[in-house]
Amino acid sequence: MQIDVSIAFFLMGVFAVLVRADIQFPRSLYQSLILFLMIAIGLKGGVALAEHASWALVVQSIYVILFGFALPLIAFPILYYIGALKRDDAASIAAHYGSVSVGTYAVAVAFLEAKGIHYEAYIPLFVVLLEMPAIVIGILLAKSGAAPRSKNKSKQQVSADRQTLLHEMFFNQGVVLMVGGLVIGYFAGEGIDKVAPLFFGLFNAVLALFLLEMGMVAASRLKDLKHMGSFMLAFGFAMPMVGGVLGSLLGVMMGLSVGGVTLVAVLGASASYIAVPAAMRIILPNANHSLSITASLGITFPFNVLVGIPVYLVVSQWLLSF
Repeated sequence: MQIDVSIAFFLMGVFAVLVRADIQFPRSLYQSLILFLMIAIGLKGGVALAEHASWALVVQSIYVILFGFALPLIAFPILYYIGALKRDDAASIAAHYGSVSVGTYAVAVAFLEAKGIHYEAYIPLFVVLLEMPAIVIGILLAKSGAAPRSKNKSKQQVSADRQTLLHEMFFNQGVVLMVGGLVIGYFAGEGIDKVAPLFFGLFNAVLALFLLEMGMVAASRLKDLKHMGSFMLAFGFAMPMVGGVLGSLLGVMMGLSVGGVTLVAVLGASASYIAVPAAMRIILPNANHSLSITASLGITFPFNVLVGIPVYLVVSQWLLSF
């Protein structure tokens, strides 16, 4: 029996925490792996964008942005009305599930490549586009709840908060590195060969190390799950499936290949744990941010990595068979 190498590293990280192995994963190394993956994904997308740029891609990008607005609008009423969460908590979690997980996307790419399944190489552009809409919707959903607190602030404080928030939305590390990678990849031409051995050749090896750390992080969140309640546990499993199916339908509508449809499904199913948490801490300081992170990292990320991605592939194949 064979097991995907990336998944094996994730499981090793989970096992290490469960048996209390004293593995010290340097924080600086984790940050370096994140930076590497973002740049590599951006570069790959830029190279492909130079080959496939067209008006059809512009239309697809608009669909993806609208998808990014729709996902948190689906998640919020479930969290707020059915789960009876506080408005701030519901808005924050909805924003997390409306955005994307670069790590989950990277695992999905490695999964498809290992199976020899073709996908549209410009899809990293969609990863970048999905970073911001969910943050905007999260802010709007929480606006009425945040308004009374803002009255106690001076105009200068409110203005400073808005500037900081806008900076987090448009210039967070994910957007800057992936957009920068897209631009460099687009204009580099044959010059990309100078860095290809590092960013392309070592992509899977870096992903494996990243998943080792993510396995340890996910396992460390297990103790928090007992405090979340059955509703949040159910939401952490169900919302990825909802987003994945909707993403599959969108991919089919956009005329993508099986691999492309699968990746759009993965984008819809994943939950952010980098860009959105930073923004939500600014706009919703009183929200329970550990709830959002535990749901996205402790439930949804492992579910997608171990179960979700193969399921989204099967769903995509089934939809395209009609």
